[in-house]
Amino acid sequence: MTNFDKDWHVTALLCDAAQVAEGKLYVLGGGWALCGPGTFVHALAIKLQVPWDQANRRHKFEAVLLDEDSKPVLLGEPASEVRMETEFEVGRPPSHPSGTGLNLRIAVNFGPMGLPPGRGYAWRMSLDGQSVERVSFRTRST
Repeated sequence: MTNFDKDWHVTALLCDAAQVAEGKLYVLGGGWALCGPGTFVHALAIKLQVPWDQANRRHKFEAVLLDEDSKPVLLGEPASEVRMETEFEVGRPPSHPSGTGLNLRIAVNFGPMGLPPGRGYAWRMSLDGQSVERVSFRTRST
């Protein structure tokens, strides 16, 4: 189990689209908290600062979409949770100063999604099973 002390930092942003290229996180239409009504696409732009002592170790990152009652959102046929999961391991570059955090960038783009109007939602993000960040948004009323 990972100990999430002051050295772990997670930054997440809702956006229209995101991409990781050449060590940078590119964000299009970022920082919104209101969408819809109707079908929309969106992305999560995420930066994890991994502590030096957690490098070269395997970690699990996941994001789950929750409704305003903190229950997982179910979509599709058959209905399933809207979520993403990945495992990562950050290595230490040879010239990186000892003790300095290591950045990992993640871009997750979601296809068209229809959510009921006038409701609240949140992406809950977890590292190694521990909740570390939450990004909320609402759908406009019709």
